[in-house]
Amino acid sequence: MKDNQCHGEIRTQLEKNLSPLEVTALALGAIVGWGCFVLPGIRFLPEAGPFGAVLGFLIGAVFQCIVALNYSVLIRPYPVAGGAFAYAYAGFGSKGAFICGWALVLSYVCVIAANATALILLTRYLLPGVLDVGHLYSIADWEVNAGEVGFVSAILLLLGYMNYKGVSAASAVQVFLAIALTLGILVLAGGTAISETASFDNLKPFFNENRGVFASILMVLALTPWLFVGFDTIPQTAEEFNFSPHKARDLMIISIVVGAVLYSAMVLAVAGYMPYPELLARKFAWDAGWIADQVFGRFGGIALCIPVLAAILSGMNGFFMASTRLLFSMGRSKFLPDWFAELHPCYGTPWKSTLFILIFTLICPWFGREALLWIVDMSAIGTALAYLFTCMCAYKYLEQHPEIARAAVGKILAVIGCMTSIICFILLIYPSSPASIGIPSWCCLFSWVILGGLFYSTKHAELSATPHSRLRYLLFGKSDYHVLFDIDEDEERAKEEAYPN
Repeated sequence: MKDNQCHGEIRTQLEKNLSPLEVTALALGAIVGWGCFVLPGIRFLPEAGPFGAVLGFLIGAVFQCIVALNYSVLIRPYPVAGGAFAYAYAGFGSKGAFICGWALVLSYVCVIAANATALILLTRYLLPGVLDVGHLYSIADWEVNAGEVGFVSAILLLLGYMNYKGVSAASAVQVFLAIALTLGILVLAGGTAISETASFDNLKPFFNENRGVFASILMVLALTPWLFVGFDTIPQTAEEFNFSPHKARDLMIISIVVGAVLYSAMVLAVAGYMPYPELLARKFAWDAGWIADQVFGRFGGIALCIPVLAAILSGMNGFFMASTRLLFSMGRSKFLPDWFAELHPCYGTPWKSTLFILIFTLICPWFGREALLWIVDMSAIGTALAYLFTCMCAYKYLEQHPEIARAAVGKILAVIGCMTSIICFILLIYPSSPASIGIPSWCCLFSWVILGGLFYSTKHAELSATPHSRLRYLLFGKSDYHVLFDIDEDEERAKEEAYPN
């Protein structure tokens, strides 16, 4: 932790202690979370079919790589904590920054909460009857039990404690978890492919017969901002890189490509063992676990729980790290209460931001498995909005810096990234869309918007009175740091004179 001071403002900085391997593991673990193991049987295959899902993954990966290239344009001039939030300020000022930052916090918190809820599915498969004690109530035919809620809450508390102690411990664990989940997926996919019952015919129908080819692909494509959201944990931690920010582009692309391959391998593994409509009709709590039992025996099925647990914990841990850095950046730059920017005097971690995320995610296990689908929808909306801001900002940056190599190509990629984000956003909110979100998701989304509105109302007057030189210093470390929007010099001068030093 470092403290810099300028014009009476104190700007705390995070230590540079993340290596390329740790950053890549952070992104991959965040991308390939619980959804890779759980959603094939409850979302991807029922709604898109195996080919619809795989094509959705691959097409979505191409578009997300384009978005990642837009991030790589901005991570070089703005290598600070906050990622898209910092970029949104550089491009559009205070209001755009708050909207983007709060949307991205929603996305990150949702992923942590979804992974926490997925732990319940894993325990019911691994320890049937052990934790489903102390029945509390039912939500959408899902029994909520005190034992399971307590177990998940304990895991969340452990991860919160790790991030409270420091990023070095959390990042070391992340590397191990990322390796474990990757090997687990490849072993299951390989074992299923050589099993006696495996057949190409098991993948029929290739697409959802009630929707058709195009709509089946769109069902998954609309979710790709959420599926690949982990790659943008890399710019979120840019302030902690112990290497050049120039490497960030390659690390983001690698994590997206590997993530798409692993998602595709898991869907084909689940669909290829037996005719997948028959598999879905049996309504197993966890289809991938049942298939692992058949391919490797009960011991092999239990062994699969290791990479699944790694995927869940890596996703939770990765987004704990990213979300707390985002809240820290928003608090440090006065967009949220100063409380969020306070660093622990011994560990140098944004411990109060960690506490906020922990409290918020501890609520989710009380809503059962149905909350998984609500959370996925909300997370995809928040991510698509943040990606849109980033791509628009990249376009403005390249337009103002035509001397940059391949700036013209970069502007085209920025336009494609904007269109991708807008299409995904419309697919999720338009009522007639095959991927439109449901009423529970809308209710949760509005609750988050209201909470953000309350935070913004408490800071609006202060932000309006704060000179942009102060905001630029708090966000980027220099009061004259280059931004892409026009600043009224007379208004800025008046704010400087009135602002207390």
